[in-house]
Amino acid sequence: KALYDGQCRVCQATRRLVEALDWRHRVEFLDLHAPQTRQASGIALDAERLMGAIHVLDGSGRVYAGYDGLRRMLRELPLCLPIWLLLRLPGIDGLGRRGYRFVARHRYRMSRWLGSPSDCAADRCRL
Repeated sequence: KALYDGQCRVCQATRRLVEALDWRHRVEFLDLHAPQTRQASGIALDAERLMGAIHVLDGSGRVYAGYDGLRRMLRELPLCLPIWLLLRLPGIDGLGRRGYRFVARHRYRMSRWLGSPSDCAADRCRL
């Protein structure tokens, strides 16, 4: 299961890409803004923490957040196995986590490039 911000165009684009590559149907996306998501996920994190990064739950209940969550999802997609292997090389984790945090902090601004409104109604842009 992958908990994501369904009001974010960058997050929606990521979801669509992963779903297109997930022919084995291994990743289930749950929108954090849907009322039933917290119960369906079984995850006990506060809303602010969940909004700060994607959270991926594996079959054994382990939670991976942010860059680690994206990397964990890639492991389930056969076409992405080479990318997953590259992301396991020494020194890549630090760069990946910094890059992920940058995108996560600026995702609503980046969403405007994908056609999202320029305003951040209802404080959706706060992390």
